[in-house]
Amino acid sequence: MTEITASTVLPAHREPVTLLTADGLRLVGELALPADRPPAATLICLHPLPTQGGMMDSHILRKASYRLPALAGVAVLRFNTRGTSSEQGTSEGEFGGGQAERHDVAAGIGYAVAAGLPDRWLLGWSFGTELALMWGDDPAVEGAILLSPPLKRAGDDELDAWAADGKPLVALVPELDDYLRPPEATARFARVPQAEVIGVPGAKHLWVGERYVRIVLDEIVRRVSPAAWPLPTEWKD
Repeated sequence: MTEITASTVLPAHREPVTLLTADGLRLVGELALPADRPPAATLICLHPLPTQGGMMDSHILRKASYRLPALAGVAVLRFNTRGTSSEQGTSEGEFGGGQAERHDVAAGIGYAVAAGLPDRWLLGWSFGTELALMWGDDPAVEGAILLSPPLKRAGDDELDAWAADGKPLVALVPELDDYLRPPEATARFARVPQAEVIGVPGAKHLWVGERYVRIVLDEIVRRVSPAAWPLPTEWKD
């Protein structure tokens, strides 16, 4: 048995993908699938703010793709929103401030549907939570998991729409977040009856540290693939 660490990459079938948006852009992405079984659920990942370095390889999303196909049977779709670069390449277009990215969110959902991926959940982080709340309330989506939601671009109107829809909404909020901390998050999300707000002691906005990565991935799997929860911390070679 080998301990799972920050650099661990577990077996999966990984392939580059291209997402096509309704306004004619090609977005760079990757799909990671379980190597030995059909996926039990799907994460459609929406990354942090690209003007501050956010991309599909932001560490939580990258580690989700490295671990969750093998540990939980979860498919992980990551992509760069318009104008965003990573090692995989640069998506066409320019940063749209969260508005034009509606087409990017729709392209991600549409790709997952067309690929026949099951039980599709949005996983947003920071800016990605804004995209999920503003543009992700789609019939093809089971629910959304929000990491470090700032609730800046997305506000009460978007929360009310999710409340009316009734789909699960889970917010993981760092105790020491730069923008929205657990007490305020609890108050803001109170207008969504089905929302869960989980405060994470000691955590910060960027979830740095393997301890916090494991907490985040465990809470994700607890919702989207509960039969695989809790995640192991070791892997059989």
